[in-house]
Amino acid sequence: MDAVHIVSGTAVPLDRSDVDTDQIIPSDWLKQVSRTGFEKGLFSEWRDDRDFVLNQEQYAGATILVAGPNFGTGSSREHAVWAIQQYGFRAVVSPRFGDIFRNNSTKNGLVPVVVPPEVGEQLLRAVEADPTLEITIDVERRTLEAPAIGLSCDFPLDESVRHRFLEGLDDIGLTLKQGEAIDTYEATRPTWYPTTA
Repeated sequence: MDAVHIVSGTAVPLDRSDVDTDQIIPSDWLKQVSRTGFEKGLFSEWRDDRDFVLNQEQYAGATILVAGPNFGTGSSREHAVWAIQQYGFRAVVSPRFGDIFRNNSTKNGLVPVVVPPEVGEQLLRAVEADPTLEITIDVERRTLEAPAIGLSCDFPLDESVRHRFLEGLDDIGLTLKQGEAIDTYEATRPTWYPTTA
């Protein structure tokens, strides 16, 4: 996982609440055996509508998804996070996330930014009015800013999760940080203990 310090750029306003993981990436896309190509399935059923926000040229190249409340509910599919990232988003802003989706996001390097409902609403309206609005998410400071509209707010992020983002550590990376202790244990553990080899 790559380290994430600051996510800065324009946003896509997804003005829908209670978006579940099946809407993010429909189950048909879960049959793939590789971990690539999921961006094509992102909101694929909604993208059939040419007026859907991802089909609007003015939002092309956005790195932040601003969603309504209760984003990422439903099943635990990690594919939802992969699809969002592979489409080009590096952060999602919402007043509330499904717990499993938020956890999957933090383990894959997608920043879930929880904001108060009024801030979420303000951002949605501002991005709809001005697709060029620049938003900056600072993981180290735990802040979200949109200077052009005078918006600045803190967002919650556990210290351990913040550390993971800043250091670029997924679960394997966290384990490898303990490599020396693991090697020491393996070198001194009794030979009569069961092994996997």
